[in-house]
Amino acid sequence: MKTLYLMRHGQTEFNVQKIVQGQCDSPLTAAGEAQAHEAANKLVQHDVRPDRIAASPLGRAYRTCCIVRHDLCEGLGVSLPDVETCRDLEERNYGQFERGPMADVPADVWNPEEDLVPYGGEGSVGLRARMIRGIRGLLDSEGVETLLAVSHGSAVLQFYLAAKRPGEVEPRCTLPNCCVLKFSYDEASGIFTLLEVM
Repeated sequence: MKTLYLMRHGQTEFNVQKIVQGQCDSPLTAAGEAQAHEAANKLVQHDVRPDRIAASPLGRAYRTCCIVRHDLCEGLGVSLPDVETCRDLEERNYGQFERGPMADVPADVWNPEEDLVPYGGEGSVGLRARMIRGIRGLLDSEGVETLLAVSHGSAVLQFYLAAKRPGEVEPRCTLPNCCVLKFSYDEASGIFTLLEVM
């Protein structure tokens, strides 16, 4: 059984301003960097030693991941793999609503299902499929037992919803910045099971 730690990036300037980020980007705030350090400290306390570390190539996720990796190496006194990027971990595209006020999105920003497709956005079915594909691809590599992956709020939620089975613990729909979802992964069946929300 393999283990996945799936994390949302730290707070950004657009988060504070309530602007839709999607596949556009904004930098982490000082609070967002502090959240990344706090998340790393939790992982150190749980002695998490990932064999592979991956992030969305969007700056906010990549920066968060680099902070966490650095702090894990320091806190555990070990050398860990470099951060690699994986496009499948990117946030959904919000189409014409990118860089606009969240209040203008005519759907649930976190889980709009297919409502944004007519506006050039990415539907939840497609997002779920690419998140599952990307994370399975990272975990199915030989020698990988523990994966740390840093992604985005809606993408993490859609991964959870794709993997969810009846009776499992449900995270809040709005996953806080730098929250970590711990899953087990059965490589033979391809099934993910949520173990904990950190």
